[in-house]
Amino acid sequence: MDLSNFVESAKPVVLAFGLKVLGALALYIIGRLLIGMVGKLITKSLERQKVEPTIVRYVASTVNVALNILLVVGILGYFGVETTSFATMLAALGIAIGAAWSGLLANFAAGAFILLLRPFKVGDSVLAGDVEGTVRAVGMFTTAIDTPDNVLTTVGNGKIMAGTIKNFSHNPHRRVDLTAQLDHTVDPQDAIRRLKEALPKIANVVAEPKPEVDILTFNERGPVLAVRPYAHNDHYAQVYFDTNKVIRDTFGAAGYPAPEARTFVRQTAA
Repeated sequence: MDLSNFVESAKPVVLAFGLKVLGALALYIIGRLLIGMVGKLITKSLERQKVEPTIVRYVASTVNVALNILLVVGILGYFGVETTSFATMLAALGIAIGAAWSGLLANFAAGAFILLLRPFKVGDSVLAGDVEGTVRAVGMFTTAIDTPDNVLTTVGNGKIMAGTIKNFSHNPHRRVDLTAQLDHTVDPQDAIRRLKEALPKIANVVAEPKPEVDILTFNERGPVLAVRPYAHNDHYAQVYFDTNKVIRDTFGAAGYPAPEARTFVRQTAA
């Protein structure tokens, strides 16, 4: 076979292959345009529903990756490549990655639920993942919390969602729980009256609900009072410490003796 005959016989093959390449290129361009349109539609739809921006980016990115994989598989199938084994390989790869990154993926899933359910937001004072403090940032894998001693602590979202979450900022006020020890010679009702008069005068103690003072329990020294004013979470620490001072000053002004333990002597029959 001479060169001219070879070229003539190769023309149909080259032409068919060229048409396939042009078709694949057109399929890729159209597919990319459609994927971009779908991504924008999803983003705009979620934004209209005021979904958390992090979730919007996450969903749009996930859909974009999935559609691009389908587009590549479709183009390979168009060229006659067997895609069944390719899909099996992707599935096996996904399982292997999932097993290796199980903890990371658990944090990722938990982060999506935190952003969706919104048990807290940035700036809230919380107890989450056994860490108490102010939320600085909520990420897809971890949550950053500033503890009361000003230490930035990063907590895995999986640990947060697996435990109990306390949001101290959610309600308009928070109760301060303190106790006051009385000597057994002191009339507890007199102490209760004095504290009920003094507590509302503390700065940032809310008027409603009113501060609570009552007998909590008894011990060997005498009655123990529960002292419970209410304050906004922003003023919790200030009210906590000022209440301690008021208890001390009130009992001092009343001249109450320092609580002393009773000594009981058991008498036996002669």
